[in-house]
Amino acid sequence: MDAEHASRKSHAFERLVKKAELEQNDAGVATVDYHSGRKLNKALIQKLASCEYISQCRNIFITGATGSGKTYLACAFGMEACKRFYSVRFTRLPDLLMDLSAAEDRHSLENALQKYTKPTLLIIDEWLLFKLRENEARLLLEVIHKRRKKSSTIFCSQYEEKDWYNQICDGESTLADAIMDRISFDSYKINIEYIDKSVDKSMREVYGLNPSEAQ
Repeated sequence: MDAEHASRKSHAFERLVKKAELEQNDAGVATVDYHSGRKLNKALIQKLASCEYISQCRNIFITGATGSGKTYLACAFGMEACKRFYSVRFTRLPDLLMDLSAAEDRHSLENALQKYTKPTLLIIDEWLLFKLRENEARLLLEVIHKRRKKSSTIFCSQYEEKDWYNQICDGESTLADAIMDRISFDSYKINIEYIDKSVDKSMREVYGLNPSEAQ
């Protein structure tokens, strides 16, 4: 029975990882590099690896320059969530918006929304990399609103949080207020900073990834 139970758990974990579509499914908190010229809060990262933030329905903001390892860290948290049998989904914000926009044109928006609102943990990469138009912000608000206080979201962005507002309709829309109000409260924040240029190198090199990875 123990072997059968272990086999079922292993298969369940594998299904969750496959369904999550993590960009880097070999990422792990145990292999995060803390000696690559970047400032990382190791205590906070290890705390978040427990996934307690998920049971609390709290979000995580991961910010930093291109190649700083934001995506790797987010995927590492995603893997930890899968290990605890939480449902996870990874997406890029441009892909999410294109998907929802196309679904709206097909009059099937509600079905498409479920892909992003049902997972216990949603990871959104390339968060606000480009400025949002009003219709894009409206669709994004639908996702954010339905997830609020029910699940957790990890946002990975090259921009600091203080700059996010202006990336949403140039900060002139009430949609910007609505989105930021719903995601900012009680979120954990990890800013990956450069601290030693003499030893600094891209996380793509550190983790042996392809150029398109480790954003």
